[in-house]
Amino acid sequence: MALNNRYDARLVQQETAVGAGAQVLLLALIGTAIGLGPAGWLSGLAFAGATWAVLSRALHRSGLRSFGAANRVTLGRATLVGGVTALVADSFRSSPPVSLFVGLTAVALILDGVDGKVARRTGTSTPLGARFDMEVDAFLILVLSVYVSTRLGPWVLLIGGMRYVFVAAARVWPWLTAALPPSTARKTVAALQGVLLLLAGAGLLPYAANFAVAVLALALLVWSFGRDVVWLYRRQRGATAGPEQSPTPRPVPELVAG
Repeated sequence: MALNNRYDARLVQQETAVGAGAQVLLLALIGTAIGLGPAGWLSGLAFAGATWAVLSRALHRSGLRSFGAANRVTLGRATLVGGVTALVADSFRSSPPVSLFVGLTAVALILDGVDGKVARRTGTSTPLGARFDMEVDAFLILVLSVYVSTRLGPWVLLIGGMRYVFVAAARVWPWLTAALPPSTARKTVAALQGVLLLLAGAGLLPYAANFAVAVLALALLVWSFGRDVVWLYRRQRGATAGPEQSPTPRPVPELVAG
Protein backbone atom coordinates (compact mmCIF):
# COMPACT_ATOMS: atom_id res chain seq x y z
CA MET A 1 0.00 0.00 0.00
CA ALA A 2 2.84 2.39 0.77
CA LEU A 3 4.26 1.79 -2.71
CA ASN A 4 0.91 2.64 -4.26
CA ASN A 5 0.66 5.82 -2.22
CA ARG A 6 4.11 6.96 -3.36
CA TYR A 7 3.23 6.11 -6.97
CA ASP A 8 0.04 8.10 -6.80
CA ALA A 9 1.93 11.00 -5.24
CA ARG A 10 4.38 10.98 -8.14
CA LEU A 11 1.51 11.07 -10.62
CA VAL A 12 -0.06 14.01 -8.81
CA GLN A 13 3.23 15.89 -8.81
CA GLN A 14 3.72 15.14 -12.51
CA GLU A 15 0.51 17.03 -13.29
CA THR A 16 1.97 20.23 -11.86
CA ALA A 17 5.06 19.70 -14.00
CA VAL A 18 2.82 19.30 -17.06
CA GLY A 19 1.17 22.60 -16.11
CA ALA A 20 4.56 24.31 -15.97
CA GLY A 21 5.43 22.85 -19.36
CA ALA A 22 2.15 24.09 -20.80
CA GLN A 23 2.97 27.55 -19.44
CA VAL A 24 6.33 27.58 -21.22
CA LEU A 25 4.64 26.42 -24.44
CA LEU A 26 2.06 29.20 -24.22
CA LEU A 27 4.80 31.77 -23.66
CA ALA A 28 6.64 30.41 -26.68
CA LEU A 29 3.50 30.73 -28.80
CA ILE A 30 2.91 34.29 -27.60
CA GLY A 31 6.57 35.12 -28.19
CA THR A 32 6.35 33.76 -31.73
CA ALA A 33 3.18 35.72 -32.41
CA ILE A 34 4.13 39.13 -31.00
CA GLY A 35 7.77 38.92 -29.92
CA LEU A 36 7.80 39.01 -26.11
CA GLY A 37 10.48 41.17 -24.55
CA PRO A 38 12.66 40.18 -21.57
CA ALA A 39 10.12 41.48 -19.03
CA GLY A 40 7.36 39.38 -20.52
CA TRP A 41 9.46 36.23 -20.60
CA LEU A 42 10.81 36.70 -17.09
CA SER A 43 7.37 37.42 -15.63
CA GLY A 44 5.75 34.47 -17.38
CA LEU A 45 8.52 32.06 -16.38
CA ALA A 46 8.55 33.36 -12.80
CA PHE A 47 4.79 32.81 -12.60
CA ALA A 48 5.17 29.27 -13.98
CA GLY A 49 7.96 28.45 -11.53
CA ALA A 50 6.14 29.90 -8.53
CA THR A 51 2.89 28.11 -9.42
CA TRP A 52 4.69 24.79 -9.81
CA ALA A 53 6.64 25.16 -6.55
CA VAL A 54 3.75 26.35 -4.38
CA LEU A 55 1.23 23.89 -5.80
CA SER A 56 3.64 20.96 -5.54
CA ARG A 57 4.32 21.77 -1.90
CA ALA A 58 0.60 22.15 -1.16
CA LEU A 59 -0.20 18.83 -2.85
CA HIS A 60 2.54 17.06 -0.89
CA ARG A 61 1.24 18.45 2.39
CA SER A 62 -2.39 17.63 1.56
CA GLY A 63 -1.65 14.01 0.70
CA LEU A 64 -4.16 13.96 -2.17
CA ARG A 65 -4.03 10.70 -4.14
CA SER A 66 -5.53 12.30 -7.25
CA PHE A 67 -5.11 15.76 -8.74
CA GLY A 68 -8.74 15.80 -9.87
CA ALA A 69 -10.56 17.13 -12.92
CA ALA A 70 -11.49 20.43 -11.24
CA ASN A 71 -7.88 21.17 -10.31
CA ARG A 72 -6.89 20.44 -13.91
CA VAL A 73 -9.32 23.12 -15.06
CA THR A 74 -7.90 25.55 -12.50
CA LEU A 75 -4.35 24.68 -13.58
CA GLY A 76 -5.33 25.38 -17.19
CA ARG A 77 -6.77 28.69 -16.10
CA ALA A 78 -3.56 29.47 -14.20
CA THR A 79 -1.63 28.83 -17.44
CA LEU A 80 -3.76 31.45 -19.18
CA VAL A 81 -3.22 33.85 -16.28
CA GLY A 82 0.52 33.34 -16.72
CA GLY A 83 0.12 34.37 -20.34
CA VAL A 84 -1.82 37.47 -19.33
CA THR A 85 0.91 38.26 -16.79
CA ALA A 86 3.54 38.10 -19.51
CA LEU A 87 1.49 40.39 -21.77
CA VAL A 88 0.98 42.94 -18.99
CA ALA A 89 4.69 42.93 -18.08
CA ASP A 90 5.56 43.36 -21.75
CA SER A 91 3.01 46.18 -22.13
CA PHE A 92 5.49 48.60 -20.51
CA ARG A 93 7.57 48.08 -23.65
CA SER A 94 4.77 47.90 -26.22
CA SER A 95 1.00 47.49 -26.03
CA PRO A 96 -0.15 43.89 -26.58
CA PRO A 97 -2.63 43.10 -29.37
CA VAL A 98 -6.10 43.75 -27.99
CA SER A 99 -7.48 40.53 -29.45
CA LEU A 100 -4.81 38.41 -27.74
CA PHE A 101 -5.09 40.19 -24.39
CA VAL A 102 -8.90 40.05 -24.39
CA GLY A 103 -8.97 36.47 -25.65
CA LEU A 104 -6.66 35.03 -22.98
CA THR A 105 -8.31 37.00 -20.18
CA ALA A 106 -11.86 36.22 -21.30
CA VAL A 107 -11.22 32.48 -21.45
CA ALA A 108 -9.58 32.58 -18.01
CA LEU A 109 -12.62 34.39 -16.61
CA ILE A 110 -15.06 31.97 -18.25
CA LEU A 111 -13.20 28.95 -16.87
CA ASP A 112 -13.56 30.46 -13.39
CA GLY A 113 -17.15 29.25 -13.42
CA VAL A 114 -16.23 25.80 -14.71
CA ASP A 115 -13.83 24.36 -12.12
CA GLY A 116 -16.29 24.78 -9.25
CA LYS A 117 -19.07 23.05 -11.18
CA VAL A 118 -16.74 20.21 -12.11
CA ALA A 119 -15.70 19.78 -8.48
CA ARG A 120 -19.30 19.66 -7.27
CA ARG A 121 -20.44 17.35 -10.04
CA THR A 122 -17.60 14.89 -9.50
CA GLY A 123 -17.69 15.17 -5.72
CA THR A 124 -14.04 16.21 -5.59
CA SER A 125 -14.29 19.55 -3.77
CA THR A 126 -11.32 20.02 -1.43
CA PRO A 127 -9.94 22.92 0.65
CA LEU A 128 -6.81 22.83 -1.52
CA GLY A 129 -8.86 23.13 -4.70
CA ALA A 130 -10.87 26.03 -3.30
CA ARG A 131 -7.70 27.83 -2.18
CA PHE A 132 -6.01 27.20 -5.54
CA ASP A 133 -9.02 28.62 -7.36
CA MET A 134 -9.12 31.67 -5.08
CA GLU A 135 -5.42 32.44 -5.47
CA VAL A 136 -5.60 32.25 -9.27
CA ASP A 137 -8.61 34.60 -9.21
CA ALA A 138 -6.87 37.07 -6.91
CA PHE A 139 -3.68 37.13 -8.95
CA LEU A 140 -5.56 37.68 -12.22
CA ILE A 141 -7.38 40.66 -10.67
CA LEU A 142 -4.04 42.04 -9.45
CA VAL A 143 -2.47 41.71 -12.91
CA LEU A 144 -5.47 43.32 -14.61
CA SER A 145 -5.43 46.19 -12.12
CA VAL A 146 -1.74 46.79 -12.91
CA TYR A 147 -2.55 46.95 -16.62
CA VAL A 148 -5.53 49.28 -16.18
CA SER A 149 -3.57 51.50 -13.76
CA THR A 150 -1.12 52.37 -16.54
CA ARG A 151 -4.03 53.96 -18.39
CA LEU A 152 -6.23 55.33 -15.62
CA GLY A 153 -3.85 55.96 -12.73
CA PRO A 154 -2.30 54.13 -9.76
CA TRP A 155 -5.55 54.27 -7.76
CA VAL A 156 -6.75 51.24 -9.76
CA LEU A 157 -4.14 49.15 -7.92
CA LEU A 158 -6.46 49.32 -4.91
CA ILE A 159 -8.71 46.83 -6.69
CA GLY A 160 -6.01 44.22 -7.11
CA GLY A 161 -4.33 44.88 -3.79
CA MET A 162 -7.38 44.90 -1.53
CA ARG A 163 -7.53 41.15 -1.04
CA TYR A 164 -3.82 40.99 -0.16
CA VAL A 165 -4.22 43.87 2.31
CA PHE A 166 -7.09 41.94 3.89
CA VAL A 167 -4.94 38.81 4.26
CA ALA A 168 -2.11 40.87 5.79
CA ALA A 169 -4.55 42.51 8.19
CA ALA A 170 -5.82 39.09 9.24
CA ARG A 171 -2.35 38.29 10.58
CA VAL A 172 -2.71 41.23 12.94
CA TRP A 173 -6.41 40.69 13.75
CA PRO A 174 -7.11 36.93 13.60
CA TRP A 175 -10.86 37.49 13.92
CA LEU A 176 -10.81 38.45 10.23
CA THR A 177 -10.16 34.78 9.38
CA ALA A 178 -13.49 33.60 10.81
CA ALA A 179 -15.92 31.90 8.47
CA LEU A 180 -18.23 34.22 6.58
CA PRO A 181 -21.83 33.28 5.82
CA PRO A 182 -22.54 32.37 2.18
CA SER A 183 -23.37 35.43 0.11
CA THR A 184 -24.57 35.67 -3.47
CA ALA A 185 -23.70 39.38 -3.44
CA ARG A 186 -20.09 38.63 -2.48
CA LYS A 187 -19.72 36.06 -5.26
CA THR A 188 -21.31 38.42 -7.78
CA VAL A 189 -18.99 41.29 -6.87
CA ALA A 190 -15.97 38.96 -7.07
CA ALA A 191 -17.00 37.72 -10.50
CA LEU A 192 -17.60 41.25 -11.77
CA GLN A 193 -14.10 42.47 -10.91
CA GLY A 194 -12.41 40.62 -13.74
CA VAL A 195 -15.12 41.50 -16.25
CA LEU A 196 -15.07 45.21 -15.39
CA LEU A 197 -11.27 45.43 -15.37
CA LEU A 198 -11.09 43.65 -18.72
CA LEU A 199 -13.65 46.06 -20.13
CA ALA A 200 -11.70 49.04 -18.81
CA GLY A 201 -8.40 47.68 -20.06
CA ALA A 202 -9.52 46.62 -23.52
CA GLY A 203 -9.60 50.24 -24.68
CA LEU A 204 -12.82 49.77 -26.60
CA LEU A 205 -14.63 52.55 -24.75
CA PRO A 206 -13.88 56.27 -24.40
CA TYR A 207 -11.56 57.25 -21.54
CA ALA A 208 -14.42 58.61 -19.41
CA ALA A 209 -16.36 55.36 -19.77
CA ASN A 210 -13.32 53.25 -18.89
CA PHE A 211 -12.72 55.46 -15.85
CA ALA A 212 -16.34 55.03 -14.74
CA VAL A 213 -16.14 51.25 -15.16
CA ALA A 214 -13.01 51.07 -12.99
CA VAL A 215 -14.59 53.32 -10.36
CA LEU A 216 -17.64 51.04 -10.31
CA ALA A 217 -15.43 47.98 -9.81
CA LEU A 218 -13.61 49.65 -6.89
CA ALA A 219 -16.84 50.90 -5.32
CA LEU A 220 -18.41 47.44 -5.44
CA LEU A 221 -15.31 45.86 -3.94
CA VAL A 222 -15.08 48.41 -1.12
CA TRP A 223 -18.75 47.83 -0.33
CA SER A 224 -18.33 44.04 -0.32
CA PHE A 225 -15.18 44.02 1.80
CA GLY A 226 -16.58 46.68 4.10
CA ARG A 227 -19.78 44.75 4.69
CA ASP A 228 -17.86 41.57 5.52
CA VAL A 229 -15.39 43.34 7.82
CA VAL A 230 -18.26 44.95 9.72
CA TRP A 231 -19.99 41.57 10.06
CA LEU A 232 -16.79 39.93 11.33
CA TYR A 233 -16.14 42.78 13.76
CA ARG A 234 -19.65 42.57 15.19
CA ARG A 235 -19.29 38.81 15.52
CA GLN A 236 -16.03 39.27 17.39
CA ARG A 237 -17.52 41.93 19.67
CA GLY A 238 -20.51 39.71 20.40
CA ALA A 239 -18.30 36.74 21.17
CA THR A 240 -16.04 38.63 23.57
CA ALA A 241 -18.94 40.36 25.27
CA GLY A 242 -20.84 37.12 25.89
CA PRO A 243 -20.47 34.80 28.86
CA GLU A 244 -18.64 32.23 26.74
CA GLN A 245 -15.47 32.97 24.87
CA SER A 246 -15.42 31.83 21.27
CA PRO A 247 -12.50 29.65 20.20
CA THR A 248 -9.81 31.03 17.95
CA PRO A 249 -11.39 31.66 14.55
CA ARG A 250 -10.66 28.86 12.13
CA PRO A 251 -9.22 29.63 8.71
CA VAL A 252 -11.47 28.81 5.76
CA PRO A 253 -10.82 28.67 2.02
CA GLU A 254 -13.10 31.61 1.25
CA LEU A 255 -11.36 34.29 3.26
CA VAL A 256 -12.48 37.45 1.59
CA ALA A 257 -15.15 39.24 -0.29
CA GLY A 258 -13.11 39.43 -3.46
